[in-house]
Amino acid sequence: MENKARLDALQIALTNEMREREFYLKNAQRTKNPVGKSMFQQVGDEELEHYERLKQLHTEWGKAGKWPESLPLMVRNTVVKDVLLGVLKTVDAGAEKDADDLEAVRTAIDFEEKGTKFYENLRDQVTDPKEKAFFDLLSKIEREHYLSLKEAEEYLIDPMSWFRKAERLNVDGG
Repeated sequence: MENKARLDALQIALTNEMREREFYLKNAQRTKNPVGKSMFQQVGDEELEHYERLKQLHTEWGKAGKWPESLPLMVRNTVVKDVLLGVLKTVDAGAEKDADDLEAVRTAIDFEEKGTKFYENLRDQVTDPKEKAFFDLLSKIEREHYLSLKEAEEYLIDPMSWFRKAERLNVDGG
């Protein structure tokens, strides 16, 4: 992959990460459902971190014309699933929700699925081990967001079934 193509891909990633963050924060403010609120806020915060790391990378790459040697580009792993499970344990199956919540989750699922594929594609086009590892990490985080959002979708569609399933997973045999 040429330097210009890399910079263009990073610019696309920057635009996507910021657009997704804005979407998540808007929905965190809009929803009255505590699960949706927590999930949208957490994913939005994680998207901001991705944006900041990608912006650093874009700036340094633009200056040097290659993968930066000294720029720390570690990104924290996602904690969305932990946040979701924590909130889900504190709400009841009848928590307020509306059709907009489900539509927002489905839109977010689409974002994250596309993000996963985008970063996997970047990972597969590069040869530098650090670069490959960075894009692999981003693809895995986007995949985890996707899976967490699918879990939230299941909860929003049928909370009672979700709780029954979740409770079975926690049976300790006692």
